[in-house]
Amino acid sequence: MDSTSKQPPSEDELHAAEAGVGPVSRWAIHRRMYDWVLGFAHSRHSSWSLFGLSFAESSFFPIPPDVLLGPLCLGDRKKSWWFATVTTAASVLGAFLGYLIGWGFLDLALMIPGIDQAKIDWLDQEFALRGQLWVFVAALTPIPFKLLTITAGFAKMNLLVFAAACLVGRAARFYGVAFMFWWIGPKAIPFIDKYFNWLCIVFTVLLIAGFAAIKLISG
Repeated sequence: MDSTSKQPPSEDELHAAEAGVGPVSRWAIHRRMYDWVLGFAHSRHSSWSLFGLSFAESSFFPIPPDVLLGPLCLGDRKKSWWFATVTTAASVLGAFLGYLIGWGFLDLALMIPGIDQAKIDWLDQEFALRGQLWVFVAALTPIPFKLLTITAGFAKMNLLVFAAACLVGRAARFYGVAFMFWWIGPKAIPFIDKYFNWLCIVFTVLLIAGFAAIKLISG
């Protein structure tokens, strides 16, 4: 075999690709948080880190587990489906914590960034009509999942319906993310590094579009 033929990037090269993005300015908090989470990707406790992040994001933590799930799938593509399973299971379990917070500890919930009484009250009315749709779409899209899990508890949504909506939505999302990163391969890391700010803008646009779409559906 020709020794000059192109070989897949080694783990060291992937590390270098992640590290070679240059200094991060002090104001770029979003990038710093991303880099902090990304640091778990090469830990021997990566599965537990992924579990913890996925669990927390469903009830109070602001960073979605996709930012760790993707790099883990790139680092060990054969375990992509395992990582997707860990993420889905932990996220659904965390959703029950969010439900519990909304059900019995609303004052605590109102201390979480992004949660306020006006949103809770409005969603409470919507849940009486189409709660399972709200939970499913939030589970599938960038809409803050914790807002919906907490509201589901406050509205005392049927637990079986809540669990089914969480499971289907979260599984569709995280297995989809795992497949995408497995399929694209290591080329995704330099792409993310190069276009990180643009990707953040796209994520924000999708977030706003998700809220607008559900509001349109709800009439």
